[in-house]
Parts: sequence; C-alpha cells; structure tokens
Amino acid sequence: MNPAVYCPDLVYSDGRFVSGHGVRVDAAGMIAGVGPLEPGATGRVVRLEGKAMLPGLVNGHSHSFQRLIRARAETRGASGNNFWTWRDTMYRAAQALDADDVYDVARMTFLEMALAGITSVGEFHYVHKRPDGTTYDDPNELSKKVIAAARSVGIRICLLRVAYLRAGYKLPPNAGQTRFYETLPEYMENIAALAREINGGQHGVSMGAAPHSVRAVPLDAMKEIACWAAERQLPVHIHAAEQRAENAACGAEYGATSVQLLARNGLLTERSTLVHAIHITPDEMDAIADADATVCSCPTTERNLGDGVVDAEAAIAKGIGFCFGSDSQATIDLLEDARELDCHLRLMREQRVILDDVAGVDISQRLLGYATAGGSKSLGLNAGELKPGACADFFTVDLNDVSIAGAAADELTAAVVFGMNRTAVRDVVVGGEMIVSDGRHGLQEEIVRKYGEVSARVWR
Repeated sequence: MNPAVYCPDLVYSDGRFVSGHGVRVDAAGMIAGVGPLEPGATGRVVRLEGKAMLPGLVNGHSHSFQRLIRARAETRGASGNNFWTWRDTMYRAAQALDADDVYDVARMTFLEMALAGITSVGEFHYVHKRPDGTTYDDPNELSKKVIAAARSVGIRICLLRVAYLRAGYKLPPNAGQTRFYETLPEYMENIAALAREINGGQHGVSMGAAPHSVRAVPLDAMKEIACWAAERQLPVHIHAAEQRAENAACGAEYGATSVQLLARNGLLTERSTLVHAIHITPDEMDAIADADATVCSCPTTERNLGDGVVDAEAAIAKGIGFCFGSDSQATIDLLEDARELDCHLRLMREQRVILDDVAGVDISQRLLGYATAGGSKSLGLNAGELKPGACADFFTVDLNDVSIAGAAADELTAAVVFGMNRTAVRDVVVGGEMIVSDGRHGLQEEIVRKYGEVSARVWR
C-alpha cells in the first residue's frame, strides 16, 4: 500500500481526544507516527472531516456460526429457559451447515463486526467435522473457511482452535456435539498442522489454542495443550466459571472449582484468557491477577443466557485486566459490552458509576481500553492503540451522529462509551487499508444475500 496520513478532526491519543493531529501509516500498514500535522508531509493525505478517530476494537471471543441463531431462541418453547437447554438450538444450527455455509455465515458475522468498528477478532472455533462426525480430507477445512471469511471482509483473525474431547464428567457423548469432538492425538496433530500453515505467513492471521472448558477437556489433556502453546508463545483461551453447574461438576471430578483447578496446576499465565469467569471467589481473583491472566467478559451474551454478573469492581481492584467478546452474537456491539460491565453492577447494587476511579482510572478510558488494548493483549496482537509501531487499525465516528452530537472533545470518550450507537461508525481501516468507507463495505450486498440464503435453508 502507499503511505498515507489520515487526518480527522479529533484523534484519540493517550486517553483523550486531541485536535490538529494526524496518523501516519507506512507502506507496511503500521503506524509511523501520531501527532500534529506537518506542512509538506509526504504521502497520500486522507481527510476525514467531521469525524473522530479511535483505535480499532478488538473482539476477544466469538463463535461466528452462532450468528445464525440470533432471535431464534428467545422463547421457552424454542430453547427452554437456561443455558443448558439453549444449547439444543445452537446444536441444530451447527449440524445444519456445510463447509461453504460456515464461510458465508462467518462472513456475515465479520461484516457486522467491521461495521461496528471491530478490526480484530478471536474466533473460538470448535466446529471441526462433517455433520455425521467424519473427518474432512483436510481436518482444518472449517478453520480455514472461517479464516478465509475474515480475510474476505478484511478484519484480522486470531483462530483459537478449540479442543472438545468429551461431553462432560461421566457423561455419554452428546449427539449435538458430533461435529466438535476430536481425540487428543487428533487435536494435537491438527492444531500443529494449522500452526505450520499460518506461520508460513498469512497476512492478518494468527492463532492460539483453546481447550474448550474443564467439562470438555480433562486435566491431563489440558496440560498437554497448554505446554504445546507455551512452547510457541501462543495465547490460550478457555471457558471458565460461566455457570454455577460448571463449577459443581468440576468439584465432583477434581474437588475444586474450574479456576482453582487451573491455578493449582500452573495453567494460568500472562497468555491465558478466561472467558466469562463470572462465578469466582476473591481468592480465585487473586490467582488470576497474580498470573496476569485476562478475563474476557461477554455481557451481551451473558445477559441473554442469564449467566450472571461478574464482580468487575472487585476484580479490577485486585489488578485483573479485561477484554470483551461478542460470543454468541446475540448482538455485535463491543461498546455495548463495555458499558454493560458497569451497568449490570448498577442494576444489582442500585447505585451509579460503579467502576469510576477504581485503581485511579477514569471509567470511560478504562472501558474503552478494555475494548481495544485489552483485547489485543488477550490475542497476542500488536494492535488496540494509536501509537508508532502498532498495526494501523482504527475507525472513525461521525461527530454529528445523533447519538453523540454536541459532545465536546473532553466529553467525547464518555459519549462514545456510554451513549454511541453503531450508526456513528463511518470508516474502518485495518493494516492501513480502508475496509469500510462512509458506513459501507464493498462486499456488503453479496455477503448479506448469501447469508440470507443460508438462513432460509437452515430454518425453513
């Protein structure tokens, strides 16, 4: 690409919006500089008048195929009244998709992310086999379909290849999980093959390991997977303490909760991310903080499933870092996830602004940081901040959008985090390339049409 200088009215820099600054992008798609505009600067100048620029949002946890069940599980007749019965609707969608469908649904999911200012995604991918449980000629066929979907849309992807070895402690195989299961040797062989291919150099693609959960991966297998990932310095993501029943089952098998089990066996590190981590104790928070592990909170999914509310105030006070994920795609709006981390606590405590000034940080800066730099740390990316040497991933918002109009520069961070609608997102740049321009993606009509065809076929 040609070097360029992006010149909005306001740039989010060092925790605040400043005017008169530009972001210089080099030919490799990296940020070369952020600062006052220089007369006579070389390179293409991209004027973004009436707009403010922010670092791209980083989605730490996504199951792209679950976009297909949005609003189709919102009655008790369709999916029961809890997480465990909701899974039946999810399984139906997973069983219905062929390889090309997986691609088309993932493209729709990633398109919606791009239009919401998300520039990177951690895709927690566990649909591996054919509907009858047999293996594709290439066992990583569906992983590659999801990767191709992200690259088609233009967003970065960290493919978190999931190990799903069993239905749970002392449980027989679940027919709905037929496409998820691999043996441990199969998983290790397949993730190694995918790692070799990705390390060969796919632009915008990275990977990590993901033992699905304590219920789906026995402890010895989890240790082997974690060791493999540590040798390669890859991120490791795992569902943990999402449901009380999960902790109870872990206690029956191991005499410990899921987080206690991970901590006692050295499975919490700075490259670990615990997805959800809702039902945890103060001692478990200490273990997470001591390891510098990340919690990926998914409030829009967690409220949809009735999972519960993480005590973010206590966790932050202990030094735990957060990121956010769209998870089941009940909605795709990472700023909504960010504000709900605080707003859910407000409802429970009948107070306002719970997370303000915890550990001396302004609430809006904190939540925006979790949605950007926090996600970048979780996925091992060099993104999430507008600074020299980082990937040139950012988005702009229309300062005249009805949801934030009238906010002064020193009020804009709070306006974005607590009041902005997705309609305000106008331009999205990944690696210096504009993938969304003035609110539209170049492949939008095609992607929406193909997704509609898949949806109609699955649910007819």
